[in-house]
Amino acid sequence: TLLQKPDSAIDFIIPYPEKPEKPAKAQKPSPEEALQWRDSLEKLLQNPYGLASFRSFLRSEFSEENAEFWVACEDYKRTKSPVKMAEKAKRIYEEFIQTEAPKEVNIDHFTKAMTMKNLVEPSPSSFDMAQKRIFALMEKDSLPRFVRS
Repeated sequence: TLLQKPDSAIDFIIPYPEKPEKPAKAQKPSPEEALQWRDSLEKLLQNPYGLASFRSFLRSEFSEENAEFWVACEDYKRTKSPVKMAEKAKRIYEEFIQTEAPKEVNIDHFTKAMTMKNLVEPSPSSFDMAQKRIFALMEKDSLPRFVRS
């Protein structure tokens, strides 16, 4: 049957669907490096494999917005252009900080108010206080459960 001619030209027109390309996988850490994660959330978040694993864990706990916010703040701090900084600040505020935001992070009223005040004139440190609060929350609450898992 493989050597027979196709019954119609349609067999030539409709290509077989190609598999979508998978994104490059992060380099797996050594066991020693992974063991350091239980003592340092910072090291965990700086490792692409660790960050992906942690985000997956947070997704299972319905708190992935914390890691997403932390990553967004890190990206924001690296922004040089004042115009892009203002755009990113607005997006981060609308996505994570404002009341009823789609991915609202759990920060206290004072931190929220200070962050809003800092956004009047966006600077690389505008989200520092909120980012530190979320980091502390992940470090004290999520990291121990992640390590146990």
